[in-house]
Amino acid sequence: QSTWGIFYLRMSQTLNVNVGILGHVDSGKTSLAKALSTVTSTACFDKHPQSQERGITLDLGFSAFSCPVPEHLKGSGYDQIQFTLVDCPGHASLIRTIIGGAHIINIMILVIDITKGIQTQTAECIVIGEVMRPKLLVVL
Repeated sequence: QSTWGIFYLRMSQTLNVNVGILGHVDSGKTSLAKALSTVTSTACFDKHPQSQERGITLDLGFSAFSCPVPEHLKGSGYDQIQFTLVDCPGHASLIRTIIGGAHIINIMILVIDITKGIQTQTAECIVIGEVMRPKLLVVL
């Protein structure tokens, strides 16, 4: 409270990190996003009727989770980090959508189905990651 009787509301400062989830079709990308997310958007988890009908992700999906800032970021002005997950399609015919998603991400998670190994779109996503993002996390 100030001397004028005005109450100041301190807004939480959130650092947002866009995390792209890429990989071959049916490798578990959407399942990983569902498992990690605490906040969902209207465009997430294949809610589009055509996605449900075909059983594949057709467009970018957005969801998120937050956590407190780690020790090395304390004092930076941020109270928390929000990880916005960008669930990208994995089908070859949707490569333009995948590249579009790669343009807005800060870090990439490459999901690989351990029973199938590296597949065609897995390799394409590796190339996209190398070109677009310097940081890559592989999830098996």
